Amino acid sequence: MDPTLPGIHHVTAIADDPQRNLDFYTGVLGLRLVKLTVNFDDPGTYHFYFGDRQGTPGTIMTFFPWPGAQRGRHGSGQLTVTSFSIPRDSLDSWLARLRGRGVDAGPAFRRFDDEVVSFADPDGLKLELVAHGEAAGGDPSIRGFHSVTLSEDGYERTAQLLTGVMGFRHLGSEGNRHRFAAAGKGPASLVDIECVPDARPGRVAVGTVHHVAFRTPNNGQHLAWREKVAGFGLNVTPVLDRQYFRSIYFREPGGVLFEIATDPPGFAIDEPADRLGSTLKLPPQYERSRRQLEEQLPKLRLPEAA
Repeated sequence: MDPTLPGIHHVTAIADDPQRNLDFYTGVLGLRLVKLTVNFDDPGTYHFYFGDRQGTPGTIMTFFPWPGAQRGRHGSGQLTVTSFSIPRDSLDSWLARLRGRGVDAGPAFRRFDDEVVSFADPDGLKLELVAHGEAAGGDPSIRGFHSVTLSEDGYERTAQLLTGVMGFRHLGSEGNRHRFAAAGKGPASLVDIECVPDARPGRVAVGTVHHVAFRTPNNGQHLAWREKVAGFGLNVTPVLDRQYFRSIYFREPGGVLFEIATDPPGFAIDEPADRLGSTLKLPPQYERSRRQLEEQLPKLRLPEAA
């Protein structure tokens, strides 16, 4: 079997205040809360999943909100920027939207022939909007991920993993930025490596990315990926059941935590598609503690179902 990675599945980051995080990603960026659950390893902490209407892989931004936790530091050995794709003619409307909500955004600049706007979420997580692809057609909403940026001391060994093992191809370079495309070649398929040898090492905590996940279409290919990555000489976790997908984790040579996640079964396995994110969903092992957890978790004002 020759397994494939069409592109990015999800990006997971760490936030501070859960309500502020929820309000920003649904109210400001217009994403849908597609799953409200808890951290499998720390059930006293929420795990938010934001994405498109269906929770399609390649659109999913997830957060562990830890109120009062230490602030992280952006630096080498980290995924430092998460970039979303917007229609190519919607940049002005997005700048107006962000600035109208008090977000310090812009000015726009060009990178690899696309217009880009940089800004940060309330916790300082670095984000971008990339005007790319089709015209808005009256709908300027985020279309999912465009790319992620890895900041590394050097890029050769990470590039070797991407191209020699994970099926990416090198698209080109601009200065110290090197762009790679996944086999899928569609949305959410780009990874940039930014070579920053003089940067301090990053520290993963509030306002930083915890890991990036790449997608694979089924369980058989998932197992094949575990063998392939282990064959590259990296330590890989066993397959872990995350309820909405299955996962393996490993650190790429530059230190960023990578995950490979399956597309199925998806987010509609425990609630109807039109009600995604409307109630707290718990992994089966925590159902017996539901009342205790609901009392322990911070109270939330959920966005109205659209």
